[in-house]
Amino acid sequence: MEPGAFETVFSATEKPRWEEIIREEFVTGWKWETIQGFWGPVYPISVVVTLLFAVGIIYCMLRIMAIRRIEYAHFHKHAHTVEAEDVPRTQLRWARVMEHAASPDEHQWRLAILEADIMLNELLDLKGYKGETMSEKMKRVNPADFHSIDDAWEAHKVRNKVAHEGSESPLTEREKNRVIGLYKRIFEEFGFI
Repeated sequence: MEPGAFETVFSATEKPRWEEIIREEFVTGWKWETIQGFWGPVYPISVVVTLLFAVGIIYCMLRIMAIRRIEYAHFHKHAHTVEAEDVPRTQLRWARVMEHAASPDEHQWRLAILEADIMLNELLDLKGYKGETMSEKMKRVNPADFHSIDDAWEAHKVRNKVAHEGSESPLTEREKNRVIGLYKRIFEEFGFI
């Protein structure tokens, strides 16, 4: 190929006048023919790619929402406080106390009183009263914060009598009902049962 042949080929080909076309399109507005000329082959491909991206975005949004629901359920399950989880357990224990108290057996009544006193000890611990014994904890109670403290003392004295004297001192059904009622009043004051 000759050295000048290359320039001859390019000078012979028709070059589009892009500047003139663009100026004319801006003044008169884009024509469908110009758009087809520029974007004709790219337009169908861009529509398909746009639809694929739209489907992908919708799929990702649905998956993210499903993951969020699972995370919410998982974290919500673990968000309960110990005290909130403790309430059903104390209610079950109180139901067991009431079963013992409803029994015709005096030995079961004694168990009911002992179990109720253990629950009272746990209530005092939850309220933050410190001490080696129940008596020490109850001495630290402010009567303004614990309106049924006198009932607690009276019920605890009967519990000590039941625990230390055992079957030597008889426990009447009337006394059993009175003491269980005292414990019930204490627990209801603090929403323990």
